[in-house]
Amino acid sequence: MSKYKEIKGFKVQTLASDTAASAAATGSWASGGNRPAGVQAGTGFGSGSTSGLAATGNLYPPNSITVDVQTYDGSAWTEVANVNTGRKYLAASGGSPQTAGIIFGGGLNPGPGTLYTNAELWNGSAWTETGDLNTARDNIRGAGAASTAALAFGGGPQPTYAESWNGSAWTEVADLNSGRGNGAGFGTSTNAIAAGNVSSSGITELWDGSSWTEVSDMNTGRDYAFGFGAYTSGIVCGGSPNPKAQTEAWDGSSWTEVADLGTAGWAGNYQNGSSGTDGLISGGLPARTNLTEEWTTTATPTTLQKINLGQVYYNSGSNAFKVTAQPVPGGTWASAANLNTAGTNAAGATAGTQTAALIFAGDRPSRVTATEKYDGTSWTTVNAMSTGRNNLGGAGITTSALGFGGGTPSYTNATEEYDGTNWTSGGNLNTARQTTGAGASNSSALAVGGYDPSAVTDAVEQYNGTAWTEIAEINTARYIINNTGTVTAMLGAGGQPHNASVESWDGTSWTETTDLGTAKSGGYNSGTQGATLYSGGNASPGNIANVEAWDGSSWTEIADISSSRNVGGNCGAGTASAAIIYAGTGPGNLTEEFTASVTNKTITVS
Repeated sequence: MSKYKEIKGFKVQTLASDTAASAAATGSWASGGNRPAGVQAGTGFGSGSTSGLAATGNLYPPNSITVDVQTYDGSAWTEVANVNTGRKYLAASGGSPQTAGIIFGGGLNPGPGTLYTNAELWNGSAWTETGDLNTARDNIRGAGAASTAALAFGGGPQPTYAESWNGSAWTEVADLNSGRGNGAGFGTSTNAIAAGNVSSSGITELWDGSSWTEVSDMNTGRDYAFGFGAYTSGIVCGGSPNPKAQTEAWDGSSWTEVADLGTAGWAGNYQNGSSGTDGLISGGLPARTNLTEEWTTTATPTTLQKINLGQVYYNSGSNAFKVTAQPVPGGTWASAANLNTAGTNAAGATAGTQTAALIFAGDRPSRVTATEKYDGTSWTTVNAMSTGRNNLGGAGITTSALGFGGGTPSYTNATEEYDGTNWTSGGNLNTARQTTGAGASNSSALAVGGYDPSAVTDAVEQYNGTAWTEIAEINTARYIINNTGTVTAMLGAGGQPHNASVESWDGTSWTETTDLGTAKSGGYNSGTQGATLYSGGNASPGNIANVEAWDGSSWTEIADISSSRNVGGNCGAGTASAAIIYAGTGPGNLTEEFTASVTNKTITVS
């Protein structure tokens, strides 16, 4: 083996010899509260086994279309506002049924002329017609965990077509390799799985945001199945022909049969989501029309693989070595504890971590001096800054942070240093301005661009713990830039006026590098110069939820944050694989944590 050096130092073993590495997701099904009426071929979305929404579909009996919508709280279904257009065999994207979702497509019996392009948005209390699909179809499937980002694919009469929703319009994207309808779908608008149908087969395809790739087939071919979860950890169950009870778990590379449904069935309400842990299905045929079952995961492949992060395994079937790795794309966002005081236009300790973060100042709702510290579980109010301000720069960690510039409401050049307990005055900026920045501590930071009393500026200043020094300007003057890194290795992305420009700092000069996929400003950066997440922000015509991952050379869209928001003051903290974002508009007290999942990579040997 000529490339032994590539795996030297690792323990080489077969997957069969390591139970943690080969373990599939395990879990169980439990009966939930019955639906008020028997329904099949509807749709829905949810955020777990005890939180779901089921919309429209076919009453069975009497075999007629309903406009009814119900939400589930873990024990009972409650009627809420009806959809505008009743139909069946449609799809959905959404998270919590109390907040937002979207349903799309569908049709009626009999046959041609009864297909729909309609899409409707749910805001937690009412449905509103929104932008139509480009192609009318039923038997459609979808993926997504938000009302502002969804994927529609398959269905008749165009079974290979796929369309992506960005919150305002549908855009045709790359076709499926194998046309299908009545399959199962799960994941997000940028990372999704399409499984089953194609003449009741188990054919599975992975969507990476730009193209579909065929991956491992399901063990049991089927159509009209239920699906939910993340593209690296999902569940497909039930289906036809013949009512099926089989449940299969997807771990990002293969399918494993796990616990069967309590009642075999097909064509129920599809509870799409992207968490990959717990899920909910309801309705269906032949004996499931008003039944609900809740899936609870007890062990996931991602969690188990992390135990073996860095190990190398030999796959005798493909004659290849696999190494567990933790890349940036492919993670998930999870809700964390809210801030004590909602706000926006704040700053943060940009070099903090997911379990040690700091946010300070901002508008809550007026300019404040408030400071809050996060320990990975909850936020605690600590000693305040001396000067209330907004749109300021931040840097450092929870024991050594820096806040500088901003509006009071007049522009200020004031700098304050935090030692983990108290704020004290530091050296003033040379130019009073609203600005952003980053750095490792209260004695090592950069202030990058911004808005001074007269105009947008390209000025950059470096702090050494005593004084600010003007250094090389950025190439494109802008403000509300997102920065990550240190005084010798920094990345500045986006900014106002809206642009996609990205510049890299090497301690001497700024160099333009690969642009963001979307021109935007005011989101949240987490990570380093070589591995960064840019989350949310503002992109015409409004705030967005999309997230882009930087790997040192290019940007890739990954899992969205739960709500569109902006101007948190570049408050990201952590690494690109274990990040945290907080504050900002819509709502201003929300905290979310990002964790990258583990994948296998092949090492070529000879």
